[in-house]
Amino acid sequence: MSRSQILRPIKVLKRMQKMHSCSLKGMKDGESIIDPKSTVGGGVGDVYGEDRATEDQLVTPWTVSVASGYTLLRDPHHNKGIAFTERERDSHYLRGLLPPAVSTQELQVWICPQVSLNAQGRFLLKNFVFITHQVKKLMQSIRSYDIPLQKYVAMMDLQERNERLFYKLLIDNVEELLPIVYTPTVGEACPKYGSIFKRPQGLYISLKEKGKILEVLKNWPERSIQVIVATDGERILGLGDLGCQGMGIPVGKLALYTALGGVRPSACLPITIDVGTNNQKLLDDEFYIGLRQKRATGTEYYDLLEEFMSAVKQNYGEKVLVQFEDFANHNAFELLAKYRTTHLVFNDDIQGTASVVLAGLVASLKLLGGSLADHTFLFFGAGEAGTGIAELIALEISTKTNIPVEEARKKIWLGLIVSSRKESLQHFKKPWAHEHEALSTLLDAVKAIKPSVLIGTSGVGQTFTKDVVEAMAAINEVLSLSLSLSHTHTHVRARERTHLMTYKWQNGCFG
Repeated sequence: MSRSQILRPIKVLKRMQKMHSCSLKGMKDGESIIDPKSTVGGGVGDVYGEDRATEDQLVTPWTVSVASGYTLLRDPHHNKGIAFTERERDSHYLRGLLPPAVSTQELQVWICPQVSLNAQGRFLLKNFVFITHQVKKLMQSIRSYDIPLQKYVAMMDLQERNERLFYKLLIDNVEELLPIVYTPTVGEACPKYGSIFKRPQGLYISLKEKGKILEVLKNWPERSIQVIVATDGERILGLGDLGCQGMGIPVGKLALYTALGGVRPSACLPITIDVGTNNQKLLDDEFYIGLRQKRATGTEYYDLLEEFMSAVKQNYGEKVLVQFEDFANHNAFELLAKYRTTHLVFNDDIQGTASVVLAGLVASLKLLGGSLADHTFLFFGAGEAGTGIAELIALEISTKTNIPVEEARKKIWLGLIVSSRKESLQHFKKPWAHEHEALSTLLDAVKAIKPSVLIGTSGVGQTFTKDVVEAMAAINEVLSLSLSLSHTHTHVRARERTHLMTYKWQNGCFG
């Protein structure tokens, strides 16, 4: 659409406004109110050049205004529903728009929407309204649903109409609702995201916006962004390529930033970078909300990401955190390596999981004894999570023992990678290739390597079998960590059964 086409309706509106105002020359008895020098359709002429003055100005599709009345009740960031006080109802023109009852509440008012620490070192979330009556009522409603996906949809609906209440509910019931707003339920929601899509959440940047990404970022109404969670939808949990429908992941992850980390919702921005999808089922789905084309790769892909990262830095500054979420292995490591020195970037799959596992390993040393360097580690699975964990363990061993990282890697076996496969390996896996004969199964690897720590990071379940666990237990006192993906409730139940059986097998309880 050309600039003249965009400006034409604006000019028509101006002329209509002028038609309903007095002529600049004034009205006299019997004189027409239409200026003979007026523009076509009536009104007054462009005496001051107002129409021409706007021709070179960009038209902003939204304006900043003070919400009140009906509009306020549909603003999810400020709506409090029936928790508005009597005084607030008068000052914001809400009389008659709400039921007369005012909810039971503990109202605490702060001036600054910030997070601080109290004397005991606990987080205090400011500028937050605590609405106990509504929370109780909503939790009763959510618990009435039998299907987790129904609870997810109910929570998303609440977030869209009353953001404050959404976060109050999530914070007060985090153990119960965390699996609803994020994994595993979000793993069931993403494949159906096109069907349950109601209002857009976050920004969608596609190949159509190439060359205009900075303008797209400026369309987002919030300016003080601190955290961006971005995905290209190629490797959503253990579900594979979901394209544009991977947006559920950034939205859910940023809900955790607020509920668990205290980051203001207005400072969070979920983004999906749509470069197409190779999922034919989605391409054939009439409700699919993304680009209907095969996924872009190579130069076309990386040029778009380069423009995106440059635009983010230009629009939000150097301190904005960009979290790469659920990118495929071949892109995840490449993007992290490319931008880690120029931008504040983080990959949860590579770095976040690794930090948690390393913390667990360090804590386990109190039971196993010794140091990390005394143990031999075997991973089943060599993707983003496995490689990230292995690298962090190697760095920790190197730091504690003052040996090179290359030497520390010799204590760590990543999957069944051996040097004979080196030529066919992805670049981030090559440093982990050991000089050893090929190993075909996990059981063979356990018997040959004799690890003291076994870590499962594969999307393939049911691999820590009884034979594998017994072989591990026969070596010495060992540590088994199963980090299987939990993208559905079925996977969660299967994982729980595996953990129980592993514990029994490891402790000789075979009954």
